[in-house]
Amino acid sequence: MTLLTYEIFSQIIEQGSFAKTAKIMHLTPSAISHAVSSMEEEIGTAVFVRDKNGTKLTATGEQLYPYIMKIIQANNGLNQKLDEMKGLETGFVKIGCTNTVCLAWMSDIITTFTEVHPGIQLQLFQGSYSDVCEWTKIGAIDLGIISERACEGLEFEALYKDELKCVAPKGYFDKKIKKITPEELENQPFVVQQDSYNKDVNSYLYEHHLEVRANCHILDEQSTIAMVQCGAGLSIMPTLFIKTNTADVDIYPLEPKEYRLLGLCYLDKSLISSATAALASHIREYVKKWEQE
Repeated sequence: MTLLTYEIFSQIIEQGSFAKTAKIMHLTPSAISHAVSSMEEEIGTAVFVRDKNGTKLTATGEQLYPYIMKIIQANNGLNQKLDEMKGLETGFVKIGCTNTVCLAWMSDIITTFTEVHPGIQLQLFQGSYSDVCEWTKIGAIDLGIISERACEGLEFEALYKDELKCVAPKGYFDKKIKKITPEELENQPFVVQQDSYNKDVNSYLYEHHLEVRANCHILDEQSTIAMVQCGAGLSIMPTLFIKTNTADVDIYPLEPKEYRLLGLCYLDKSLISSATAALASHIREYVKKWEQE
């Protein structure tokens, strides 16, 4: 199989169809079909299944995909290294992160990185922990920023220890209360985010054997804190998000303290391109400076 075959394979997964892949890659639909047929003939079994909902990988395709993505990443890294040797700094990096990271960090990171590396193009994807983890695994993004608890089967590099705090409607707890213990959360009404966004909070509840009454099931932090403000229930949220918000709520540290560890995740750190490595380095430096402010 050729590198072009691997790139076609990757694009079909990303685009979800043969037709879109042909358009993106400036090839004819018959050329795409021929490349896939040749690949399947060489392997001895189908790698794609097509139906009215689009194109999906077969079990064989699922097994091959991580290896093919590593080949593509290695080739991209080689090409960027050659550009460096010619005195050119170019590249294209796709990064994924959650809503909180996007709100708190990414606008500054993109702005400051582009100033230093104008030849490197960035593309940002926002999603849940599960989204970012899956995107990294299938090679749809080059690196992600997620919690260590969500980094399943990926390489993880710690960046920031983010304290979790209890957020409550104004005046919900007695004024004497300065910290919130697990006992005070037992059977309380809660505003929770879906599991794919909420691994750190779920871990806290599980560790302390807490049963809570989930009144609202929410996707994003802004909606969560809005529901808390209107009195729908309590929530546990990361300090990183709380710092970006102006909701009229009461905020309490947890006792004992609880944290989530945010960091960079990679499919294979040894195969990342020089452009991706430059972005990762920039993010490390940015977070260090941000913590000191």
